[in-house]
Amino acid sequence: MTTDVLTPDSATEVLRYAAFTADPAGGNPAGVVLDAARLDEAAMLEIAARVGYSETAFVTEADAAARRFRLRFFSPLAEVAFCGHATVATAVALAERLGPGELTFDTEVGEIPVATSTDGQGAVRATLTSAPTRSLPAGDAELDAALAALGWARADLDPALPPHVAYGGNEHLVVAVASRARLTDLSYDFDALADLMRSRGWTTVQLVHRENEQLFHARDPFPVGGVVEDPATGAAAAALGGYLRATGQIRRPMTIRIRQGEDMGRPSDLVVDVDPADARVRVSGRAVTLPR
Repeated sequence: MTTDVLTPDSATEVLRYAAFTADPAGGNPAGVVLDAARLDEAAMLEIAARVGYSETAFVTEADAAARRFRLRFFSPLAEVAFCGHATVATAVALAERLGPGELTFDTEVGEIPVATSTDGQGAVRATLTSAPTRSLPAGDAELDAALAALGWARADLDPALPPHVAYGGNEHLVVAVASRARLTDLSYDFDALADLMRSRGWTTVQLVHRENEQLFHARDPFPVGGVVEDPATGAAAAALGGYLRATGQIRRPMTIRIRQGEDMGRPSDLVVDVDPADARVRVSGRAVTLPR
């Protein structure tokens, strides 16, 4: 693969986007480095820590003619196998430079196809196809430990949506609460939840409230990445789609919408397409550049 087509003025130039929003004041900020071929792991981690966003994506190999790229993702504390919002941000950055169309990203979780398109105003929208999803019931001990760290009780949960550990590129504990008010009132034990998540290999804990069949509200604590909360989590959205499929909540092809970030002042919109016959889930959203 080559990188010269995309080389910016500086090999470590960091582009900044807000993903899953059309407003720079919303969405989840992500760093994007389009030419990271000369960076080692320590350098990428240092850049991600300096940027300070929940994730920064690094294009470590590129074949612009074939529209194929290798991506690595780093939080301020560690490398992450997959990140949905940074994938969307990178896809938008590439589409702005190469034009809309199909892209292929090679990641630690496998090949991730991303389709990009523009609307009438020239804004770019990206749709990623996740790694194959899976979902299994959460164990009693790990659920009780998570609820203790969150300061929640089993009585707060939605009995129609059982707690699961779901995968859509990373593993996420999915916990559904019965009321929007319970989701709004979130103040958790950062260290206790981080320790539990590290011991279980969870990337976020996805806390959701189902308003109706096609609208969910979500919050995603991310203490293992050094971040209190993610305002938009594409990998967790894919995992939620897989969870709904695995638990029989979705029995026909359906589009659901996830509203995330509202309670932290960065509203985000994630669109999730789930087909019960397909283990892969499609997650769509826009991304906009952030002012320096």
